[in-house]
Amino acid sequence: MSTIGLYSDDRTLSPLLSSVLGKDFTVIVKSERRESRDQTDTEVCDALILDLNSKHDSLQRRIGLSLQLIASNVPVVIMADDELRSTTFDLVKAGAFGYCRRPPSVRELKATLGRACEHSLLKRQLGAGQQHLATQGGCDQMIGAGPQMQKVYKLVERVTNLSAPVLVSGESGTGKELIARAIHNMGIRSNRPFVAVSCGAIPETLIEAELFGHEKGAFTGTVGAREGYFEQAGDGTLFLDEIGDLSLYTQVKLLRVLQQMEFSRLGSSRLIPLRARLIFATHRDLAAMVAEGKFRQDLFYRINVMKIVSPSLREHPEDIPALAKHFLEHFARAFKKPVNGIELDAMAVLQSYPWPGNVRELENVMQRAAILATSHSVQREDLTLEVAEDEEADLCKVTDDLDKVIDIGDYKSGGSFEQQLSAYKIKLAVSAVRENNGNRTMAARSLGISRVYLHRLIRLADPDDVLQPDARQAGMG
Repeated sequence: MSTIGLYSDDRTLSPLLSSVLGKDFTVIVKSERRESRDQTDTEVCDALILDLNSKHDSLQRRIGLSLQLIASNVPVVIMADDELRSTTFDLVKAGAFGYCRRPPSVRELKATLGRACEHSLLKRQLGAGQQHLATQGGCDQMIGAGPQMQKVYKLVERVTNLSAPVLVSGESGTGKELIARAIHNMGIRSNRPFVAVSCGAIPETLIEAELFGHEKGAFTGTVGAREGYFEQAGDGTLFLDEIGDLSLYTQVKLLRVLQQMEFSRLGSSRLIPLRARLIFATHRDLAAMVAEGKFRQDLFYRINVMKIVSPSLREHPEDIPALAKHFLEHFARAFKKPVNGIELDAMAVLQSYPWPGNVRELENVMQRAAILATSHSVQREDLTLEVAEDEEADLCKVTDDLDKVIDIGDYKSGGSFEQQLSAYKIKLAVSAVRENNGNRTMAARSLGISRVYLHRLIRLADPDDVLQPDARQAGMG
């Protein structure tokens, strides 16, 4: 039951309001003197009523009190007679939640107080969500300061308190579930359940029963009723991962739930309202699947209301050092190893690796490095990347090639426009790799091209035509 604080000089008003509001609200008479010196007295109330009487001697003082109350975090409802209508409007503009006429209409007063108490509840839930974010994690659990991750953070903040579905797309291992949890933790549902379901991990014959639940005897082997994931999520968040793995039959079932906002257990006709907020994730190209007839177009439009793309690690390599250090610190504590740093040559290998498994692969690599490390810092030999040796050899070859390449101005000016343009591109690529100390990932990013295209340009550089002047003289001698 909600608690209402009443500020009034009319001694008959308190018992009257207690009588008519008693079933829905608890009315407490508040002390003006205490309120004037201590705001904490308002914190126990869900809403406040301030009674303004134009015939009362202390009207100006009570208007001042109303402004003081409005500055608190509790919704204030002004009760005033018609003579004070303009003053009441000014108070509403100043931040009062609402007003009602004096003497009040019971129905009008109950409706206004109900909205005020609901507003107060939402503010408390939001505060709890923000506190939960500070302690348990929202976007602060997502590591990355580059522009790609900043885009993700901004979108997460925009959708936290919305009820609209969210689709998180991206390659495997990029942290799509982490984004979903951040959306949940930062919103007003943070103190409600977060239920994560991997659609691809559930057999097709069981997916419907797992999602919607079933009654006893609904199908062979059931020994009792069971709540599905939609019910378990309640007023919280249901995260359906790998939504692209659902069959067309299950897609139809899911579409109907989204359209009707209700569902029923297998073996039951009782409809259960859908209260959970839905977040979907996939590593597949759903638009392409729609074109191929593998994913329903109407379902795609239903779930693709708000879309957040989780970038691959190749798209924000500038965050690799911070991620690597974070994982190393975590596993060093878990394994009680005195490892607290990463050597420069080891970090260079990490930054030059393409990371097909994205952040998840980096986490596994740093876990193994923490186990294998025999000193206070991770060495290059502690990294167990499958192609680390090939990448290192390739990096050395590129570095050797760079030592033989001359400046852009040394290219021949003859040839067609396309030939000169190609030569210029090659020299830009070589120069970018030099400036980034041989790091191809950073060089490609600085030029706005892919690593594959950068490698192609480097291979086109002919050492015989682009030897340094000193090297030419040495060869002539």
